[in-house]
Amino acid sequence: MLSIDLSGKRAFVAGVADDWGFGFAIAKKLAEAGATVCVGTWPPAYGIFTKMLERGKLAESLQMPGGGTLAFERIFALDAEYDTLADAPIELRENRRYKEHDDFTIQGVADRMVAEFGARPLDVVVHSIANGSEVKNPLLETSRKGYLSALSASAYSFVSLVQRFGPLLRPGASFVSLTYMASERVVPGYGGGMSSAKAALESDTRTLAYEAGRRYGARVNTISAGPWASRAASAIGFIEKMIEYARKNSPLVEAIDAADVGATAAFLCSPLAAGITGTTVYVDKGYHSMGVGVDEAGGGPISNA
Repeated sequence: MLSIDLSGKRAFVAGVADDWGFGFAIAKKLAEAGATVCVGTWPPAYGIFTKMLERGKLAESLQMPGGGTLAFERIFALDAEYDTLADAPIELRENRRYKEHDDFTIQGVADRMVAEFGARPLDVVVHSIANGSEVKNPLLETSRKGYLSALSASAYSFVSLVQRFGPLLRPGASFVSLTYMASERVVPGYGGGMSSAKAALESDTRTLAYEAGRRYGARVNTISAGPWASRAASAIGFIEKMIEYARKNSPLVEAIDAADVGATAAFLCSPLAAGITGTTVYVDKGYHSMGVGVDEAGGGPISNA
């Protein structure tokens, strides 16, 4: 039987702070396929997330479909807006949610990985990070600072992950990130430079696939997921309307589930996808293929009758 087998592999999923987002779903599917999973959690959310795990608040979500329980090998504090500790302003380092962590930067987590697991400990790196401080602002009302912060947190952080985690990879390794269709089509209300950040992320995926492929032998892909009501996405303010609109106008008339994205990520990180790199894979029930909304076109369900 052909199956996704990640036995003996170690994955790092950056951007897990609850049990509702794509990062958690991907971590769970990677573990289901046999991988051991480490995660990176934003420092302000680290305490809440680890306490919820300790107190059993996420027990139901941690249950694996085939039995057993998802257990993270390590949970690292990670703020992917900073490459090294020297880049982080002193007032941030002195913040009570940050000062308990020695080094919460991308390089800091990479160094801890090596210290704890050896020189080349990784097979899978997942980037599930996005943030736009002015996401509710139309692009015409977005400040330079807000625009650049969206690109820094949502796109450049992936470049930095590939830079700093590339040397830690074993043969056949894979990077995966998460994007959204606003990179190529207008989604009114998805502002603050986030559409630009996703476009940059997709462009960088192609370039990184070439550079990381030649330098590290690693594959680099991104998943364009349909709208999902994660806690982060809810900041947009109308995510439920986005989900319902996509559901009604997709070839498959149903909303996506985070598990759909998780399963695709597990496939892309497995030997079954050894020939796939530099690609944007759509997991949106086919919504990206539509040129006109079904309601607007006067169309509806098509049957064989």
